[in-house]
Amino acid sequence: MSANVTKLVVMLEMQNAMNTKVHEQWFNQGFDWYRAIWVECAEMLDHYGWKWWKKQTPDTEQVILELVDIFHFGLSLRIDGKTSYQALAEQLDTQLQQPQCDADFKQTLEQLAASAVAEKTFNAQAFSGCMQQIDMSIDDLYRGYVGKNTLNFFRQDHGYKDGTYIKVWNGQEDNEHLVEVVKSLDTEHPDFAKNVYAGLVERYPS
Repeated sequence: MSANVTKLVVMLEMQNAMNTKVHEQWFNQGFDWYRAIWVECAEMLDHYGWKWWKKQTPDTEQVILELVDIFHFGLSLRIDGKTSYQALAEQLDTQLQQPQCDADFKQTLEQLAASAVAEKTFNAQAFSGCMQQIDMSIDDLYRGYVGKNTLNFFRQDHGYKDGTYIKVWNGQEDNEHLVEVVKSLDTEHPDFAKNVYAGLVERYPS
């Protein structure tokens, strides 16, 4: 199994675990993952900049975070309860290695959104095109995905659903703490996700 496929299998397993934590019977709920994709695309466009009547500089860090969020929804669309994670990972790996790029990032992003709206699908090739056009690697995706997924678990475990979760600790939002924790760890370590969680626990106000 290639390194990329291994990482994709880990992400698929983590996505199923997260969805199950939110709703045990998530397969049968008919959640509109495709809608989450195109709404995120629109939000991302604001971070990238599209207004011709004012000066805008792409916020690349925020764009990467939004792409990571979209990948959560894309994986959820691909998991069907029948196909093995390895088979799904191999399909995704093949598609991610065939990026579809339009003239610029904005138009490639619109391809991704169009597939979600018109076909209710996750267009992994357009997604890969977006990654390519902002110089984002599969390792960047993996690092960002595992970090955000772990933060989502952490939030659920610390009262996100009932409203008792504290989002700002010591003057920083939890996302900022996450970035610092991830930067301090070895992303290739087999316990990377567990180590991220432990790092968040260490920082969270008790």
